[in-house]
Amino acid sequence: MRYIIIGAGAVGGTVGGRLAQAGRECALVARGKHLAALEEHGLRLRVPEGEFTHRLPAVDGPGPLGELRADDVLVLAVKTQDTVAALQSWADVPVAGGGTAAERLPLVLLQNGVESGRLALRRFRHVYGVCVWLPSTFVEPGVVSAAGRPLTGILHLGRLPHGTDDTAHRIAADLTDAHFEAPVVPDVARWQYAKLLGNLGNALEAVSGPVADAAAEALYARVRAEGEAVLDAAGIAWASTEEQRAARGDKVTLVPLDGVPRGGGSSRQSLARGTGTIEADYLNGEIALLGRLHGVAAPLNELLQRLANRFAREHRAAGSLPVAELVRMADAAEGSVPTDSVAPHGS
Repeated sequence: MRYIIIGAGAVGGTVGGRLAQAGRECALVARGKHLAALEEHGLRLRVPEGEFTHRLPAVDGPGPLGELRADDVLVLAVKTQDTVAALQSWADVPVAGGGTAAERLPLVLLQNGVESGRLALRRFRHVYGVCVWLPSTFVEPGVVSAAGRPLTGILHLGRLPHGTDDTAHRIAADLTDAHFEAPVVPDVARWQYAKLLGNLGNALEAVSGPVADAAAEALYARVRAEGEAVLDAAGIAWASTEEQRAARGDKVTLVPLDGVPRGGGSSRQSLARGTGTIEADYLNGEIALLGRLHGVAAPLNELLQRLANRFAREHRAAGSLPVAELVRMADAAEGSVPTDSVAPHGS
């Protein structure tokens, strides 16, 4: 199979580079300075074993690839806010032997949150969700790093909305050869919702810095508890902390890489790079949405969603809001919610 990595940034570039290192055929889709660097110098992947350069086809969209192959796998690794544009670009691309990408090719979602699965299933027949446990950093155009060892990451994989098939197992086998563990599970959404709860701290880290001291940890615990209450009200199951810990163990241990400062989570990296957008609408915003649908107030997640979007829109510096000030804002947000302000529809 040929893997077409749509969005070859930190996560996509790492997966593409590791697959190429394992002898799998890959093409990278990128834009701007990153694409120019990939074309000129190749993909430089920094991992605990050293730095590897992979000279792979790099394009800005489906046009330069022409007709797609029947054995192609589309791997979507853009941020959720860029998903619709990517799906529109690739859905109708013809495939050798007839039909389109949306009709015939597997689409693998290497993304945070759960919204992309719903968006993809509107257009694509064969969609595979992934719970992405892959610490990685976009270092500079053309250069990505992943500091985990002995494994680079753990990628639970399954069909959406549920189930498994031979294609999932073939993809998992390739990922296993490429320094990943890729359990094929029939309930991948359960793992994705568990990751979503962890990602609720992304906006906190982005606006106020690492969740490292007691005040930040206590605030994150409140944000997560709010998220768990919302998922419970919605009847949504997620893999428990104990189950996740057992699955991960010490398989992905971060080690310092020369010349590669840890960039933080994906949201913090978005602010640091000044992209102007951030994933908060699909992380904290997912909890806000479900809370409104199921009658549970979620003021803390609404606050973080709003702040993260403002920081991205106004190009504010990552980590520039003192934690003490954020805690004060969180207290005020919780205190301003009337006890009867949110009720289930029809009550």
